[in-house]
Amino acid sequence: MTQEHLVTPPPSELVLQWIGEFFGCTAGGELSDSERFLTARAAQWGADQELETCCEWLDREGWSGESRQLRAARRPKPPSLKEQALALLDPSNTYGSITREDEYRISVAKAEIIRRALEQLPDHE
Repeated sequence: MTQEHLVTPPPSELVLQWIGEFFGCTAGGELSDSERFLTARAAQWGADQELETCCEWLDREGWSGESRQLRAARRPKPPSLKEQALALLDPSNTYGSITREDEYRISVAKAEIIRRALEQLPDHE
């Protein structure tokens, strides 16, 4: 069930505490890339298992509509490439707009043509 979504892994201090408990010592320093990766994956797996258990319970209790809503709220689908591109070309979206001064510049007229073309494309996931 894991998709492109983030569950916050435990703080480094807690992971170091767990490593120390496992090895029977006091662990300090920085986490390695593999430790950070495994910690994030374990947190995601646990969150996914909990979500599935909750949704299964809701389904068994006759709340299948609510389980779909819960799953959609907790694991939203990432925006499609089309949606991302349209958001970049939205003139009201000054944060993500490609017309910001510190990013690639494109004329409003050209952006409008690209936006209209993108809107005509079907949505694919």
